[in-house]
Amino acid sequence: MKNFSIWALIVSLVVVSFSRSWANDEIIVKPDAARQFAVLPDGVRFPEGIAANPKTEEIYVATFDFGPNSNKLLRFNKDGQLFAQRDFGGTPLLGLRFNPWDKKIYIANVGALVGAASKIQRIAADFTDSTPIEDVALIPSIGPPLERVVGNPDGSQDTIFFGNNAPAPNALTFDHHGNLYISDSFQGAIFRIDNANRCPTPCDVATVKHDGLLATAGFPPFGANGLALSRDGTLLFIANTGDDRILRLDLKTKEISVLVESINGADGIALYKGKFIVVAANQGDQVLFVDESGRVVAKLGEFLGIRYDGSPRGLLFPASLVIVDDKIFVTNLALALTMTQGDEPEEEVTRYTISQIEIPKHLH
Repeated sequence: MKNFSIWALIVSLVVVSFSRSWANDEIIVKPDAARQFAVLPDGVRFPEGIAANPKTEEIYVATFDFGPNSNKLLRFNKDGQLFAQRDFGGTPLLGLRFNPWDKKIYIANVGALVGAASKIQRIAADFTDSTPIEDVALIPSIGPPLERVVGNPDGSQDTIFFGNNAPAPNALTFDHHGNLYISDSFQGAIFRIDNANRCPTPCDVATVKHDGLLATAGFPPFGANGLALSRDGTLLFIANTGDDRILRLDLKTKEISVLVESINGADGIALYKGKFIVVAANQGDQVLFVDESGRVVAKLGEFLGIRYDGSPRGLLFPASLVIVDDKIFVTNLALALTMTQGDEPEEEVTRYTISQIEIPKHLH
């Protein structure tokens, strides 16, 4: 009995030592973490925005396509079965957000890309193919941010000038008071609509921050993108896709800073348990967990090829994500962006998918 107790003590010490070592030094890497959750209907392409109703666990997906009657808002049940789809015509859609105050889905409509107005819209979360779509607000044209000065190791500086780009609302998030924050990828801005579910339409749109750090001259050519609020609502985390960064905006002081560098195509983001920023790295084909210090602690999923039916295995250009309990749902945009034809696996995709990732227990 004494020997058994001694061995049990040794084993427990080893386990504790390993756990501490993992927590401090090791990164969770699970290339096969992504499983197929849903397949889009035939002919529906480029799933981009995603949202969820946490009570019903229904998943909503918007498409970023071009052409007449090409864009849809899709509604899936928690098992990945399609409940309904609403036609949005030829205007491409980006970010989505479920609003618990009015139980509606808010939508970033990027009409400026097809010669129309860019705006925020909404629709009842239990929509059908004929449910009315409401216009909430027009995104204002405020022009480009001021130039950004970048220091070099030799002491010299480079200056980046930004063009007068079209309004491009991308990601959406609500604070605890029902105010809606909106990122604008081309104008390099963060906007806010106060009391979005109650303001008289068209609602007023206030500029929270207009800054060169929110614009990009990089690739993909989208600046301010994914949004996530800290638990206390004082910090807004912002993905800059073209710059491969996560930014941090203090909503009290309006000071903006770089939290994380070198995330390959930082796109949609979410906060998990108040301590991790979860990032869809669209050019890295991964979902990353970043801790409060900006350190990557987990890398989940990767691109694992094209199935016989033309759908991607794993992740392919993961654009947006939403977390329900301990599951991450990710849109595989699978959009070829380079000018060289035949070099991208996205060109082989004929069926478009949503992936699901179980969050590892170590991160709970």
